[in-house]
This record gives sequence, structure tokens and C-alpha cells, in this order.
Amino acid sequence: MKRRIFKFVSLFFIILQLLCSAAPIASAREPLEFTPDEQNYISSHKTLKIGYVQDRVPVSFSDENGEFAGISRYIFDYVSELCGMDFEYVPLPAGDVTYDYLLSADLDLVSSVEYNKENQKARGILISDPYLSSRKVVVAREGLVFNRDAEMTIAISTGSQTLRKVLSEMYPNFKLIDYPSIDACFDAVNSGEADLMIQNQYVVEYWLSKPIYEKLKVIPVPGLDDQLCFSAVVKFGEGSEQSQADGRTMIDILNKTIAAISEDEIGSCTIKGIMDNQYRFTVSDFLYRYRYAVRASTLLLLVILVLAFLLIRLYIRYTKNKADAKAKNRFLSTMSHELRTPLNGLIGLNQLMTRNADDTERVQGYLKQSTVTANYLLSLVNDMLDMSELKDENPTLSSETVELELMLKTVDTIAKSAMSEKGLTYALEYDLTWPYVSGDGARIQQVLMNLLDNARKFTPQGGRVTLSLSQELTEDGNVLTTAVVSDNGCGMSEEFQKQIFDIFAREPGTVSKGNQGTGLGLPISRRLALLMGGDLTFTSRKREGSSFTFTFTASPTAPPQRSDEAEPTEKKTHPRILAAEDNELNAEILIELLRESGFEADLAENGRIALDMFSKSEVGTYGVILMDLLMPEMDGFEAAKAIRALNRPDAKTVRIFACTANTSDEDRKKAAQSGMDDFVEKPVDVGKLIKKLEE
Repeated sequence: MKRRIFKFVSLFFIILQLLCSAAPIASAREPLEFTPDEQNYISSHKTLKIGYVQDRVPVSFSDENGEFAGISRYIFDYVSELCGMDFEYVPLPAGDVTYDYLLSADLDLVSSVEYNKENQKARGILISDPYLSSRKVVVAREGLVFNRDAEMTIAISTGSQTLRKVLSEMYPNFKLIDYPSIDACFDAVNSGEADLMIQNQYVVEYWLSKPIYEKLKVIPVPGLDDQLCFSAVVKFGEGSEQSQADGRTMIDILNKTIAAISEDEIGSCTIKGIMDNQYRFTVSDFLYRYRYAVRASTLLLLVILVLAFLLIRLYIRYTKNKADAKAKNRFLSTMSHELRTPLNGLIGLNQLMTRNADDTERVQGYLKQSTVTANYLLSLVNDMLDMSELKDENPTLSSETVELELMLKTVDTIAKSAMSEKGLTYALEYDLTWPYVSGDGARIQQVLMNLLDNARKFTPQGGRVTLSLSQELTEDGNVLTTAVVSDNGCGMSEEFQKQIFDIFAREPGTVSKGNQGTGLGLPISRRLALLMGGDLTFTSRKREGSSFTFTFTASPTAPPQRSDEAEPTEKKTHPRILAAEDNELNAEILIELLRESGFEADLAENGRIALDMFSKSEVGTYGVILMDLLMPEMDGFEAAKAIRALNRPDAKTVRIFACTANTSDEDRKKAAQSGMDDFVEKPVDVGKLIKKLEE
């Protein structure tokens, strides 16, 4: 930004100076006086062939039509008019132009030649007085300090070999590296391949307008003048007298002409050359400058596509065997509203980020708002997946030993924090005769958290929420656990109570800031309760509160076996991670998160590369492999099987986590069968992932 401001301020003052001095430019010019030899030369040489450099925008270059353009062209038009000779322009090839090439090309003159001692002493060329004087500047990455005595590398284009000799004398400790073009030199400095480059200030200002070079800076260095002149190519040696005489005459004519052009006219040509040939932004420049907004847009598009897929899938399941068109329309209308509201917010925030990409503080604020909205979308996706899964003909729940007291402590900790933030009184009461039962602990906790979260949302500040549990033995020897969540919040009307377990059901007037929900929590909880051999019922009165009763049946079990021997405490060490991920953006985010959390991490673009990297690594190099499931060439399932089959000690012990958005029971079973140890769901919860890795 500072660089652009400095550039525009400088141009403003130069233009202002030219406007103030317009009268001398327009004044009549005294005709030039040429000697008889010079007049004869002009008469016999009506057109001169001039070679020009093609890659020095805006000083000397070929435009989109292949014509000579730039500051030099405007100056040469003056020269042609004053000396009475026409100029034919011939582009010089890229790279170092040799003396033999210039002779064979039958050129009369070469432009953009540096006016220095090296060229003044060179055999075979005669140079004119400078027609354009500026400066050379040093270009380096931010943070680099120019030190003429240090061992630094300089990027130099192959067409600047005279500059190479000058720099070698000025900076004997510097290492000069040839590159085929100016932009290749900029790329080398930008990537760190070279420390710096030295080039004409006008050329540098042009290229630094390219967004990808935003981290490069200009360092003014005294003693680096850049004076450009004409060079006459002449023969030397025996029989070259006429060629050299003609060359000297031509140079004398040019010197008189150059001297007749005023500084104001040169300044006018310079400004016109810069203003007419400013850097034009390309699509890639736009994508780079707004890369973060583009990535956010890409993520948003992916979210929209996933949600559209889920919408169609859920619609098909929901309307199966239903002929009621009204119900179908209501479902689509409600779902459309649920998706459009947060998506509209994300799209709006994305547009604001694009428009204010240079305002870091505002973009950070928009990103925080985007995170909240994206989290709501994620909860909607999770609930939609639950609804889709639970509407299967034969949904399954896991069966494991559930330590109810430990689970209640977890629920209590989470609920206390949420209730306290809203200023609610919260209490947990329980009497567990059978603290260990066989069931799906995650689903039981899900229902309890859904009920507590609803109570928190619809209870005003200063209110009260209570969770109480009790148990009794059924006739068939199972345990019936009853959990009651009660509050003294806003309650529900009798009309709304009739549809409370319908999907997306929310009572009008209760959805406000802080009460946003998907409207799927209660239908999901009711379905889960029924699958657990229980039910979800309620009582409620408007403006007095609600009470939800969740029951589930499970068989009592013995406490899990625990070792009495205390394991020695070991110092935690972070395992090296191998992440297999084919999506470039997801891979970049995952690797960056791991490294910021103190882990060493390597990336494999697909399962085959992951297998190859692991098999070629030393035994014990990798402690954990994060394996995406759907990848080209070899998917995560095949890669995990192949790694487990390797004949090396750590092939059986390395931890392999499925890191994927495919979270169905079928995918989990298939991952376990292929040799994977655990499951990490996308979008990745960084805290949970780090905890798993540290374990």
C-alpha cells in the first residue's frame, strides 16, 4: 500500500510540474545545423533500422500488436522528426545479444544501451549521449537488509551482460545468477531463490504492481544511475574505416538531436509512457489478491453443493410412500428457508470480505461472524444426517458399557458453563441404583444435551433449569432410566404442542437472537428414545415452563475391568504425522493446523503416495497417519490395508485415523476392517484432533 501511495504521489507532482512548464514545450524550436557530411548521411540514409529490447515495460517493449512501444518510443519520435530520418524498429531476441548477431541482422542502431565506461571502451560499437536518464534500484524481499559487503545472490537477466560487469566491480562478494527474462528475475527474488535484483526504477514500479510481488520492497542505492543511449554497430579491423566513419557521423547526428530535446519534453515522454502502459490486472492477479475470499467462496460453494445433495436425499426419504402434495411443499419450503437464511449470511459476509480485502480488522470481524454461521450450518448438516440415518428401516445403535455417572459429570460440566453464561440457575439431581448399563452412550448423551440446550434457549435470564435421573427395574430384568429436564421458561402453546415432534417445528415468536436452532433436535431425540425402548414425552404451559421426560431401557452390566497397577508417567512427545489428503485446500489447512499445534507433519496427495512415503521411511518415523477415504489412484481403505500388510515392525503399530466427511456406520465398519484405529470427522474439530494425537 505504501509503495502504491508513493508511486501515485510522485506521478502527481511530475504531472503538475509538466503542466506548469507547458509553455516552453510548445515554443518554437530553432532548426538544427548539420555539417555537410552529416547532411549527406541524412540524404543517403532516409531510414535507419533500430533494434530494441522487448521486455523492459514501460521503457522499451513490444505491445500486443508486436509494435515497439514505451517511453523510448515517444522519445525516438522526437529524434526522428528532428533529424529528418525515419526509423524502422526491429525486436531483439531474448537473452544476451552478441556482436556477431547485430552485424548479421544489418542493424544501424541498437537502443536501450547502458551509458557506461564498459560500453564506451567496447570495440565494434559507438555509443551516443544518453537520451533517457533515470536510476537503478534494488528489489528485495521484506526483511532483507542490503549489505554491499555480504555474500548475496543477485538475479540478472541474460540480456544485461554489461550490467553484470559493472556489478561485479561494484560488489565483488555478490554472486550473479542469470535468468532468461525480467519477470523470471522477479520470481526468483520473490521465491527466495535469489536475494535481490537490480533494475531500472520505471521497470521495477511496473512489475511491483503485480499482486504476487506484494512482499517485495525497493531499496534505493547511491551510485546506480541508469542512462540509456543509442549504439552504432560498426566493423573493426582491416577495411573497416568507412563503416566506422559512417558510424561516427550517425552518432554525431543523434547527439545533436538528443541535445535539442528539452528536459520537459523528455519528462512528458516519460509520464506518457508510464501512464499509457500501466500494469493490467489479470484473472490470476485477481485470484491471488483476493485469495482468501476466493477460498472462502470455494468452501461456501462446496457447502451449498453438499447441502443440496443432502436436501434431495432427505426429501426422497421424507416423502417416501406419501402422496400428500401439501406435506411435500411444506417440507421443501421449510428446508429452503433453513438453508437460505445462513447461506445468505455467508454469501453477504463473503462479498463484504471481497470488497474490504485490504482492511484486515474488518475482514477478521467478518470471519468471526462467518464462523458462527458456518457452525450453525454444520449443526444443520449433522441433524439432517441424523434424520436421514434414523429414518432407515433398520437403524442400529451401538452396544457398550455406559458409565452413567461419568457421562452425567460430562453433561453437567458442559451445561453449567452454558447456563452460567446466560445467567440461569442450574441443578443436577440423580439416584442411580444401576450405574452401569449396556447401551449407546453417545446417543444417550446426545438426547440429554438436546433437551438441556432447548431449556437454556427458551428460559429467560434469572430462570431455572433442572436435570434429574432415576431408575427402576422392569419385569424382564432390564433397567428403565428416566431423565427429566424441566424449566420455568416461556413454555409452549397448546396449538404448537400438537406439532412439536414435526421436523423444523418452532413456535412463532420464540425464534430470536440467541434462540436459533435447526428444529430437528426434538424429532431426533424422540426417534432415539423409541429405538432405546423408551420414549420422549412432555408437559408445558405457556409462560410457565416445560418439562421433558426421556426414558430408555437397557440391561445392567458389571463395571468395566481396570488395571490396579499405576502406569509410569512418561513425558509427552508429539508423534510425526503423515496426512493423506487429495484436496489441496483441505490439505493446506490440515498441515498448517498440525504445525501450529507443535506437530511435525508431511503431506501425501493420495493413498498410493502415502503408502510409498511410509514404506520408504525409517522404522518409527511416523506415529500417526491421517487417512482421507476418497482419493484418486488408491483410496484410504486400500492404502490402510497395504500399510498393515508391509513387512516392517511399525506397520502393525502405527495409528491410522480415518479423516473424512464420510461418517456413516458403514464407512466406520469398513475403516475398521481395513485396519484403521479411529475416526476423525470433517469439518475437523481441532481441539478433539489434537487431544486424540496427544493420547
